[in-house]
Amino acid sequence: MAPSRHSDALRAAQMYYLQDLTMDAIARELRTSRSTVSRLLSAARDTGLVQIQIRNPMDTGPELEGAIRRQYNVDVHVVPVLDTLNEAETLDRVAMQAARTIGPLVDSNAIIGVAWGSTLSAVSRHLTRKITHDSVIVQLNGAGNMHTTGITYASDIMRRFGSAYGARVEQFPVPAFFDHAGTKTAMWNERSVQRVLELQAKMSIAIFGVGSVDADYPSHVYAGGYLDESDLAVLATSDVVGDVATVFFRADGSSHGIVLNERSTGPSLFQLRQVRRRICVVSGVSKINGLRGALAARLATDLIVDEATARRLVAFDGLTGANG
Repeated sequence: MAPSRHSDALRAAQMYYLQDLTMDAIARELRTSRSTVSRLLSAARDTGLVQIQIRNPMDTGPELEGAIRRQYNVDVHVVPVLDTLNEAETLDRVAMQAARTIGPLVDSNAIIGVAWGSTLSAVSRHLTRKITHDSVIVQLNGAGNMHTTGITYASDIMRRFGSAYGARVEQFPVPAFFDHAGTKTAMWNERSVQRVLELQAKMSIAIFGVGSVDADYPSHVYAGGYLDESDLAVLATSDVVGDVATVFFRADGSSHGIVLNERSTGPSLFQLRQVRRRICVVSGVSKINGLRGALAARLATDLIVDEATARRLVAFDGLTGANG
């Protein structure tokens, strides 16, 4: 919004939500029409000036959030979703909440790492505009495979993030996985690649979903031709439960000895843990094993998750007494 419209939207929101004035009264005070006031209030909600919360005494969300926060030491937002919704519809609701949560956390001069995938693609479609200055969106992992460069898919996600926050976009034009670990080592010595790696090393925020081998709504890395049958067999023998930015881990959060990670272009789990704010978005009960592994690996500082998955997470740990 232009500064003057931003100011009007803020004033209208304050009078409507904090002072309980009617739209007619606000219109008279601002010397404008009632329809203009309505548009200003809509703009205030769309841009994050106003965030509406509903406190339902029957809502189990706060209880679930408290249990997950104590168990895993993460800030968590549980998204209430009806059990009648399918997984795609649930993802859309979670993505909407994630976009609203991410917006206030993004500031000027930030370097924001974004992983590509089905979840982040959905999140990118719900981002609201927030103009920042000298901020950078950097792609966390390569997207090419033996069938496609992956550039269009990944760049659409990065572009939406960049457009939402007025940020420069830095893509990572390498494959998701190299055929040989030695090729990755050689490429990582190239100055053009090192420039992107240096940006990743300075990230203040990382945003990612959790890939899962057996999710009902397939993660893009498993459904998009990135892994062949031999790769999947290796993951199975390594007891892999999921991945973040195409770096794989087991249920206990460990990743040592998973040979496919030596060829992956995503940041190591150690490197990811160095990022100050790590926002994990998960939708769908079928991703529960991947989510538990990611939490066990301490990959997230913030978690946005649907209610059914949160309930399963709490029930599973409550029954087993496990701490991930």
